Amino acid sequence: MTKIDVLVVGGGPGGSAAAYWLARDGHQVLLVEKHEYPRDKTCGDGLTPRSIYQLEQMGFDFAVPQFHRITGLRAYSSELVIEMEWPDHPTLPRWGGVIRRADLDHQVAQLTEKQGVVVRQHTTAMPIVTDGRITGVRLTSGDDVEVVEPRFVVVADGSLSRFGRDLGTARDKTRPYGLAARAYYASPMSTDGFMESQLDLRDRSGASVPGYGWVFPLGDGTVNLGVGVLSTFHRWKELNTTVLMEAMAESAPAHWGLTDESQVTDARGGKLPMSFSVGPLVGPNWVVIGDAAGAINPFNGEGIAYAYETGRIAARHVGRAIATDDPTMLWGYRDEVADTYGLYYKVARAFVHLIGRPGAMRILTRTGLRSRPLMEWTLRVMANILRPDERHIGEEAYRLIEKVVALGPEP
Repeated sequence: MTKIDVLVVGGGPGGSAAAYWLARDGHQVLLVEKHEYPRDKTCGDGLTPRSIYQLEQMGFDFAVPQFHRITGLRAYSSELVIEMEWPDHPTLPRWGGVIRRADLDHQVAQLTEKQGVVVRQHTTAMPIVTDGRITGVRLTSGDDVEVVEPRFVVVADGSLSRFGRDLGTARDKTRPYGLAARAYYASPMSTDGFMESQLDLRDRSGASVPGYGWVFPLGDGTVNLGVGVLSTFHRWKELNTTVLMEAMAESAPAHWGLTDESQVTDARGGKLPMSFSVGPLVGPNWVVIGDAAGAINPFNGEGIAYAYETGRIAARHVGRAIATDDPTMLWGYRDEVADTYGLYYKVARAFVHLIGRPGAMRILTRTGLRSRPLMEWTLRVMANILRPDERHIGEEAYRLIEKVVALGPEP
């Protein structure tokens, strides 16, 4: 396979989705993954209806024992609590799920192989670049080294994206990013049908921290507990997310049974580039997708759905470039990303700057949890599952957030 149509670098959600859709349309695809499946990933493991929809489209088997079905969200702020089922939507399913990334990514990679994708594990990739164009890719597996010459490359090697950096991609430091940590705990509530979100996140001193905590049941006797905070918080450099996660475990509702003794894995964490903060998205014969592009939703820290979606969008435009032998077709990927996510992420960026102020976060969450219609609307916005007839809300929400940011309390 020295000369191939497409090389996909990275076998997570984005890379597997791009490979799947390209191969389904008849293109020759090689996917390389530097680790061996199943491999652990630092993630909340939660799937919203947007992820479920993409997995349905790829023929994922939700009957596998590793998958746990979720009917809605339970949100907390101090003594206030509200339960909400996933809302109706004309396209998206009304349910979500939780599955460990080790299992999810392995099973989706197997779906790509069924479409004809060649998957190589234990393989790292390094681009050979001339004037911004990839003229070859050096693949290393153990002591074996091979150079392949793909017509096009899809960069999907995650938030650190060494491959992307070698091409010149960089994060826009004016845009927010997240810091997160998670661990697994044994819990009697592992089969619960709701994801839980703690909106009043506090450190051990009791001080409010802008962000949120989660407890996601896995259905196998364990839960995924974690916290996510934002770089818009003025004290974010002082935070230790592992310590913050431990503080949340100590203050979590007793029914979860979260104790030092019930923790079954060490905490793991990392940075989450958000809001398409990494670019450029397109080069002469390459595109960047998923976490490597900073595609994570700033509203809720969700990255899996946007990896699947950007992988599918990229596949469409790479396929057109192959069919027409015209690399300029790749620019359609950048334009479609802007059209699909531009306004929504603009609103989200304004929102995370607002909640970087602890006082604003407390006011918003405590007001919202007292109003079921407001919280249900907020769930639709934050999970990006507005109905087509609600798209105008984006403009209205942006104007409202602008006003609140201007008038809101100082840090």
